[in-house]
Amino acid sequence: MAKHRYLVALGSNMRHPRHGSPRGVLAAALEALDHGKLHVLAASRVIETAPMGPSRRRYANAVALVRSKRDPDELLAKLQKIEHRFGRRRTGRAWGARVLDLDIVLWNGGPYASEDTDLVIPHPAFRTRRFVLDPAATIAGRWRDPLTGLSIQHLRARLTKPRCAPR
Repeated sequence: MAKHRYLVALGSNMRHPRHGSPRGVLAAALEALDHGKLHVLAASRVIETAPMGPSRRRYANAVALVRSKRDPDELLAKLQKIEHRFGRRRTGRAWGARVLDLDIVLWNGGPYASEDTDLVIPHPAFRTRRFVLDPAATIAGRWRDPLTGLSIQHLRARLTKPRCAPR
């Protein structure tokens, strides 16, 4: 029986020769996640979002709730192997176009930091990213950020709440 649950963010803004559009890439990536020692418990619908940074291509984004026996560093290695199989080549550019991006956002083990892989859970930027919080709220809205104690629904509400204009 798997001992860990993870919230994994999926993103794509490039066509793939076999899987087609970014939406097709995410559908194929979900199938790749639901294999072997990984089991997809739930997946959000795919949303399209504007890019962050200088990229001009729109992104397809989703999240999946995954069960696995793998520890975080092992899961990261597996996710990077899947990205590589889809044609992702890691470069120094943080904002570049990519065929597939898989990020561990949260896990049921609380905060985690690895010196070996630079993996940090919760993902350092997830609290400010609607393209993660919007789909995550639909499948894991009650999951809590172990650092703030706030649920995903609450974090999302903070981002979407209208702000009063200064007087």
